[in-house]
Amino acid sequence: MTNIILILWAILLAVTVLLLPFIVRLLHSTWEASRNIERYFKEMKEAGIGISENTGYVSELDNTISVASGILKVAGEIDNNAKTIKEAVSERALKQN
Repeated sequence: MTNIILILWAILLAVTVLLLPFIVRLLHSTWEASRNIERYFKEMKEAGIGISENTGYVSELDNTISVASGILKVAGEIDNNAKTIKEAVSERALKQN
């Protein structure tokens, strides 16, 4: 009986010694992958913060568009007034000649 136990222990020891480097390599690969994932998450966080900071100017662009629309309306009115003045002046010039 003791010979069977010694043989089983020897087999288990051999399997453990043979599998230990493989297990260590797998654990190391897992650790490296987790470090890479952590680094990628850090980069994504920085990029997300940058994007959120840059989208703060969207409301300012909306304000600029509304002001520009008002300027275009006033410019159209000025153009109409200029046409009216031009017509009035040209009519007076024709009457004087």
